[in-house]
Amino acid sequence: MTASTRERRSAAVVREPRTPPATRTAGGVRLRGPEWLDGPMTSSHLVLGSAGMLLAIGLVMVLSASSIEAALDDQPAWLPGVRQVAFALVGLVGMLVAMRLPVRRLRQWSGRAMLVTFGLLALVLVPIPGLSLELNGARAWFNLGFTNFQPSELAKLVFALWGAHVLATREKYLTTRTLLMPVLPVFAAMSALLIAEPDMGAVVSVGLVVAGLLWAGGLTGRHVALAVAVGGALVALVVSSADYRMARIAGFINPCADSSDSGYQACHGLYALATGGFWGVGLGNSAMKWNLLPHAESDYIFAIIGEEMGFLGCLVVVALYAILAWAGFRIARRSADRFVQLASVAITVWLTGQALINMGYVVGLLPVTGVTLPLISAGGTSLVLTLFVIGLLVRFARAEPAAVVFLQSQPRSRLARVLFPAPSVAVDPLPSRRRTGSRGSSQAPGRLDRRGEPLRGVRVDPAGSRDLRGARRTAAAAPSRTRRPEGWAPTPEERWAPADRQTVRGRQPAGDRPSVLRRPPSAAGPALRDVPRERTGSGEPPAVRPRPAPRSHPPRTERPGRLQ
Repeated sequence: MTASTRERRSAAVVREPRTPPATRTAGGVRLRGPEWLDGPMTSSHLVLGSAGMLLAIGLVMVLSASSIEAALDDQPAWLPGVRQVAFALVGLVGMLVAMRLPVRRLRQWSGRAMLVTFGLLALVLVPIPGLSLELNGARAWFNLGFTNFQPSELAKLVFALWGAHVLATREKYLTTRTLLMPVLPVFAAMSALLIAEPDMGAVVSVGLVVAGLLWAGGLTGRHVALAVAVGGALVALVVSSADYRMARIAGFINPCADSSDSGYQACHGLYALATGGFWGVGLGNSAMKWNLLPHAESDYIFAIIGEEMGFLGCLVVVALYAILAWAGFRIARRSADRFVQLASVAITVWLTGQALINMGYVVGLLPVTGVTLPLISAGGTSLVLTLFVIGLLVRFARAEPAAVVFLQSQPRSRLARVLFPAPSVAVDPLPSRRRTGSRGSSQAPGRLDRRGEPLRGVRVDPAGSRDLRGARRTAAAAPSRTRRPEGWAPTPEERWAPADRQTVRGRQPAGDRPSVLRRPPSAAGPALRDVPRERTGSGEPPAVRPRPAPRSHPPRTERPGRLQ
C-alpha cells in the first residue's frame, strides 16, 4: 500500500457526514429534511409508497376479519380475501390508466361525467327488478351479477374533477359569488338524491370534496365560519328527521349505556381496541370477528387492526395516511396548473378526511356514519375508484415542472415509457371550444387574437393552384391588407402615377416606393423621361407630368370562316 493510498483512506475516514442546513425562522431554528425529500419525483414516490402499504395492510386485514364469518356461512374462509384481491387487481389496472390520462381530457369530460352521475343516482332510486339492490334499508347499489356497483362512490370523484374544472376556468374573474354558486347548488341537488337512498355517509364524503374545493379556491374565513354554521344546522335537521340517526347520536354520547341496542357496535369496537393494548393479540387472533362486531371487515376494520396489531399497528396506519395527505398537498403546492392544484386538494381532503372520520367514530370521538376506511375496508367499488384516484394523484405529481424536466432528461426503459409515460408539458391547455378539425380550417400556432385564440388566414396551394375552395386557412399565408387611417388621401405621385403602376388590392406604402418613376421601353412608343418625386403637400400635380404615349394595337387579322 502506497503513502498516497493511505492518505486517501484516512481522509475518507476523517470526513464527517454532511448535516442538513438549518433555516432560521421567527420562532427559532428549524431543520430542513433530507435532500432527497426535495427531489423532483418525491411526490409520486410518497403517494405510491403510502398507498401501496395501506393496500397491503387492507388485503391482509380483510382476509383476517372476514374469514370466520364466511366459514360460518358455509363458504370457503379464503373467498372474501380472494375477492378483495381481484378487486385490487382491477383497481391497479385503473390506476395505470389514470396515470396515462391527459389532464385536458379530464377537464373536457368532467361535465358529461357529472350528468351521467346524476342519472345513475336518480336511477338507483327506481325499483328495477334484477338491477336494484337494497341492503340494510338503503337502496344505493346496482346488482351487476358478479359484484355490486355503488354510484355514490363515483359521485365523489366526478364532483372533485368537475368542481376543479369550473373553478379553474373562472380563476381570472373569481369572486365569492362565482366561487359558491356553481358548486353549492350542485352539491345540494346531489345531497338530496343521496339522502333519498338514504346514505348519510356519502353526503359527508361529498361534503369533504366541497370543503377542499372551496378552501383551495380561496374562501375567506368569514365565509368559512358561515358555511360551518349553516352546515351544522342542516346536519342537525337531517339527523332529527330520522329515529335511527338520533339513536346513533345517543350511542355516541354514551356508547356502553345501551350496549345491546343503539350502542352495541360502538361499545364492542372500544372493547376490541382495549383488548389489543399496545402490542396486540396477534394477526388472526381477534375475538370480535366471531360475529361479535358487526361489519368488522368494512366499517369497523380499524378496530380489528387495533385488536390484532395493537397500538403500534394503528399508529402505522395513521402515519401512512399522514404521509399521503402531506404528499397530496405537496403536489398542489408545487404544481403550475390551477386545475391540478384544486383537484389535488379536493382529493386529498376527501381521502384523509374520510379516514379521520372512520377512525374517529371507531375510537369514540365521532358518531357512527358508516364511512369506510379508504384502501383498507372491504368493498369492490370503493377500492377500485380509490386506486383510480391514487393514479390521478401520481399523474398530477409527474406533471410538476421539476418532474417533467427530470423525466424528459433521464434515459428510461421501454417498459417504463409504456407504463409510465412522461408528460410533455407541466400545464396541459384545455382544447378550444371552436371547431378546428373541420374541412378547410386549421390552427396556426404562435399567433393569437385578442381573445387568445389562434388566427386564421389563407394558405395557397404550394403547387400554384388558384382554386381556393380547397385551400386551408392559416395565418402565415393570409393576404396582407393594410388598414388605412382615418382621413387618408392619396399623395400627388400616387394620384398621377401611370396606369400600369396601379395594383388591384391597393397602392404601395410610401416607404416602399422608389424615388423616381420609370416606365420600361416598349414597342408601343418611346420611353418616358424620369420625373423626380415632388411632395408639395397641397395635393396639386407635379410641375412636370409625363404624357402617356398612345397605345398601339396589333394589326387585325381575318380568321377563315368568320363573317366580316
